[in-house]
Amino acid sequence: MKGKKALLLLALLGIAQLTSFARCEENDATEEEEEDGEQEDGEDEDEEEDTDTDAKEENGVLILTDSNFDTFVADKDTVLVEFYAPWCGHCKQFVPEYEKIAQTLKENDPPIPVAKVDATAETALGSRFEVRGYPTFKILKKGQPVDYDGDRSEKAIVAKVKEVAQPDWAPPPEVTMVLTNDNFDEVVNEADIILVEFYAPWCGHCKQLAPEYEKAAKELSKRTPPIPLAKVDATVESEVATRFEVSGYPTLKIFRKGKAFEYNGPREKHGIVDYMIEQAGPPTKHIQAVKQIQEFVKDGDDVIIVGVFADDQDAALELYRNTCNNLREDYKFHHTFSNEIAKYLKASAGQVVMMQPEKFHSKFEPKSYILTIKESTTEAEVKEFIDKHTLPLVGHRKQSNDGKRYTKRPMVVIYYGVDFSYDYRVATQFWRNKVLEVAHDFPEYTFVIADEEDYAEELKALGLSDSGEEVNVGILGDGGKKYSMEPEEFDSDVLREFVMAFKKGKLKAVVKSQPVPKSNKGPVKVVVGKTFEEIVLDKKKDVLIEFYAPWCGHCKQLEPEYNELGKKYKHEKNLVIAKMDSTANDIPNDNYKVEGFPTIYFAPSNNKQNPVKFEGGTRDVESLSKFLKEHATLLSERSKDEL
Repeated sequence: MKGKKALLLLALLGIAQLTSFARCEENDATEEEEEDGEQEDGEDEDEEEDTDTDAKEENGVLILTDSNFDTFVADKDTVLVEFYAPWCGHCKQFVPEYEKIAQTLKENDPPIPVAKVDATAETALGSRFEVRGYPTFKILKKGQPVDYDGDRSEKAIVAKVKEVAQPDWAPPPEVTMVLTNDNFDEVVNEADIILVEFYAPWCGHCKQLAPEYEKAAKELSKRTPPIPLAKVDATVESEVATRFEVSGYPTLKIFRKGKAFEYNGPREKHGIVDYMIEQAGPPTKHIQAVKQIQEFVKDGDDVIIVGVFADDQDAALELYRNTCNNLREDYKFHHTFSNEIAKYLKASAGQVVMMQPEKFHSKFEPKSYILTIKESTTEAEVKEFIDKHTLPLVGHRKQSNDGKRYTKRPMVVIYYGVDFSYDYRVATQFWRNKVLEVAHDFPEYTFVIADEEDYAEELKALGLSDSGEEVNVGILGDGGKKYSMEPEEFDSDVLREFVMAFKKGKLKAVVKSQPVPKSNKGPVKVVVGKTFEEIVLDKKKDVLIEFYAPWCGHCKQLEPEYNELGKKYKHEKNLVIAKMDSTANDIPNDNYKVEGFPTIYFAPSNNKQNPVKFEGGTRDVESLSKFLKEHATLLSERSKDEL
């Protein structure tokens, strides 16, 4: 019995052992499966990582980024890409239309991908494709961008994309003519008018201009007669560039039958087109009746210029026309062959007459000025005559003529309700006549009247907006300085006394300024209106100054870099790193012009009136340090070595 029990016990132990082995094998298998599963999961993760560069899709439009752009377009024949900004209203409005375009081109045979790039986030792509406005469309043909500047409609865009997608499509040849030393004179001398760009292949501004210039060339080539545009690589065709004194890039010049004139127009397509169309017209208008002159005198608002000539072949007319071409943006010119008009003007053939409209006549000035053009007369002499007699003794300064007529300083400005309409002309002339009595005694200054509402901000800057007086007076002096007359009842004697005090240097300039900082020992000196001359114009020190606005995002980004720059050069006794809030302080020097924020100037110790503007570089410590090294006059050897 005991033997049977022993055998039974052994059997049970054997079964238990076998079960244990089986469980171990199951566990091993399970662990292997789990490991395999983990490995597969890892492979899936790797696959997901591999697909990070794939383009995601949003309502049929692919989203491209700096990281996936090149990979995506590499094997595509044609791709339509929109560069947009999330905040752009036009972009938002165009979303439904763009999604329709994506669907239409997806159904094309073969399908053409449609993509978009947030150019505010994918800044490398925005810079690479020179995106300067939103939305901007580019058609990529085998990776090369083709500009699209047609209608923003599904029909127009789809048609253009399908055209570019054709296997035999090739970009059209440039309309812009290429000029060299060999063909320059032949082309330019024959052209009634031609615009020529002198460029350098490496010049960034030239690269920016190139697409706009070509678009303008296409547009102007369609005119009757066409207006040609040409370009010269000044780094290769140095003979031509030297002849026309090209010293910077791009330089644009207008040529008329080989004679060069300065181009002072815009540098984008529509501006170039409009400017050249205006330039292609005659610089002087032919007048045939005395009545036309009489209307100019009665109703005019600016100087009247009339050239009197015998006929169209008069040699003096050619000189006059050339002068007119050089000054056509600043004046309206006229010419006549009429004996009747000549008699009315008390002039004869070969003379140029200048006169003011009736409302600017005074007993202190002649009714007209006359220049006789002789064989020896030069264009410069005609220009000098025109410049000298452009302004009346007391003119009317307005926003429309300020930039062309009234830039000379010092200028005495009399502010009141200026209105030359019929009902108010007498009152306007009443005050102007009082100014005339003083102006003729101070020919070295420009005297003007100006409407107080047109120049409300200027009056405020002079501290006169709440004077309570009907007439206020200010003097805009050299270097951006300004002076205000203490409010009192206006008459000629008061004005004369004020102008005489200015002439003798007894007046104190008006300067808008924050309080002078009590402590100014930080790495970046704080400049205010009252301390500008003391700090920035200190001839014993080099000064780098940033003009900023408290609300400016770019200024806020610059602040830590600028502070770091100040710390870096704090040991330099002859170098000042400074900043100024331009919204709260006057800049009492016209040579430091601020048209955007931040604006940075370097004022060298030996040339304070010609500061160097920091342009084009990255606003960081390294770039600003290089800028300092390039222009500094008093930098220590230690700082030079560090750079």
